[in-house]
Amino acid sequence: MILWTTKLDCSCRHSPQRFAPCGYYLPSDLTSTLRCFLTMFLNFNIWKNCMRYIRFGSAVRRSFIVKSPAETLNSGWNLGEQLPGMSEAALYVHWPYCERRCTYCNFNKYIARAVDQEAMRYVMTKETETLIQLSELKCVTSVFFGGGTPSLAEPQTIAAILDTIAKWAHIPYNAEITLEANPTSSTISRLTEFKNAGVNRLSIGLQSIQDKDLKILGRNHTANEALHMLAEAKKLFPGHSSVDVIFGRSGQTLELWEKELQELLQLCDNHVSLYQLTLERGTQLYKQNAVSHHNINYWQGGQYIGVGPGAHGRFSLRKDGKMQREARIQTLEPDIWMKEVLQFGHGTRKRVAQNKLDILEEALVLGLRMTNGISHQHWQKMSPTVGLQEVFSMCPEFKDLTEQGFLILDQRGLRCSWKGLALLDSILPTLLIQLQVSFTDSV
Repeated sequence: MILWTTKLDCSCRHSPQRFAPCGYYLPSDLTSTLRCFLTMFLNFNIWKNCMRYIRFGSAVRRSFIVKSPAETLNSGWNLGEQLPGMSEAALYVHWPYCERRCTYCNFNKYIARAVDQEAMRYVMTKETETLIQLSELKCVTSVFFGGGTPSLAEPQTIAAILDTIAKWAHIPYNAEITLEANPTSSTISRLTEFKNAGVNRLSIGLQSIQDKDLKILGRNHTANEALHMLAEAKKLFPGHSSVDVIFGRSGQTLELWEKELQELLQLCDNHVSLYQLTLERGTQLYKQNAVSHHNINYWQGGQYIGVGPGAHGRFSLRKDGKMQREARIQTLEPDIWMKEVLQFGHGTRKRVAQNKLDILEEALVLGLRMTNGISHQHWQKMSPTVGLQEVFSMCPEFKDLTEQGFLILDQRGLRCSWKGLALLDSILPTLLIQLQVSFTDSV
């Protein structure tokens, strides 16, 4: 499963979340975008695998920054603050329920005949409160309601969770509050209510604007509903709506996909995420003013709290008088998770303490998935005694990778070339081993 991202004009904004290690810059004009996309399509020999639907729930979403927006760099985020003691984080809320399971989906979701909305509202706000208190957060920089289908939650549930966050931490006035939504008639009718509840960005699961393909994918909306929701979202959230679209669908030819993409680029607001249903590796791109501030926090190693069944988190809490960063996973099954929240205040099933090497490894893996890579200044804040040059410059395998043009280590820092991004998964093991060796030697 691959995510490509483009935008309709020269400014850019984007939202990541799970997938691919290589990247291409997509031009802003339609003709050049299509030409670039079709070139990528053929070069990666993708089409021969396009009819294979695959499981994608276990994939790791990765994202690249074509140009890091000034507002992102100046938003107060600091790699040094990712170490134990940081007082700000993003917050992800996982709504686990859907009306049906799509034919390609393997996410942690559940089909329930009836959902006790009041009970879910109570336990979600309870877990939110507990985890914010444990982390001693002072500021929640963004909130993302994902799923499942979080647009099935009642708007008052969204509002209650946001109220709970605001009760225990500061939410900046311009914080990004994203809701994933499926374009059904019932959801469209409630968009204004979700906006009034505090949502200011919509991520629409469009997937296709062809009715026959929507049926193949197991979607429960029509093409007309999809286009209607897109139009309403552009009115209610101008400049702050994105759509997910799947290509490589059964029976889809290159010509049909080109036609559909042309139509989408004319209709969409400012952000299109293209998912390919194959085992091929691909990219997730940004352009200036087309980033999701919430998701970019993941890729820059920031703290985030995960609320809801199966949600993941990375945040610091006080232990034995010291702040210790932990990786946390909440209980998968909603019923069991609810019981645990009612009993303990949260449904954390697994918690793993992260040492400095763990944090550096994640910073390396995630940082190299961004086109800007990792600057010396950011690395130094996490590793004051061992710089990027000290870690990698004496490694023969690293030298080979730079001589072959896959990696670049200069005054800016460490980053991948375009062809290096395409092979990043095969490059990372070498870099991680060298980091472990250097870190062990420095201790």
